[in-house]
Amino acid sequence: MSETLSVTGLVATTPRHLVTQDGLPITSFRLASSQRRFDRNQNKWIDGETNWFTVTAFRQLAINSAGSINKGDRLLVAGKLRVRDWDNGERAGTSVEVEADSLGHDLTWGSSVFTRTVLVREPEPEDDSLEPELELVGAKKK
Repeated sequence: MSETLSVTGLVATTPRHLVTQDGLPITSFRLASSQRRFDRNQNKWIDGETNWFTVTAFRQLAINSAGSINKGDRLLVAGKLRVRDWDNGERAGTSVEVEADSLGHDLTWGSSVFTRTVLVREPEPEDDSLEPELELVGAKKK
């Protein structure tokens, strides 16, 4: 199953950031999402059941989120839903994952300060075969 969704919740684990041997940055954490609803019988707001998601971010989103997200933060996550059954021989279960397309603080619960990321690109390697021609540009012909 692969669907796009948005979910709000609380970062329940310290985000884990790593870079693979191929240079791919990855940040992941667990997100607890509870629905609050008003119970007319009790005349108060109550928490519904909690849904648990493993959120994974890749590339620049992983780098930016590793420095911006902490355990206990309230977030809004948008991404692709992945539901997978697993069996390791001893136990079996279902994992619910979100491959994040975007992440942000939920401003219902606080304020945030945004700092734009400056992307730095490596310069293109110079082509040595053009150097002799460049040297002749200013020279006079005999």
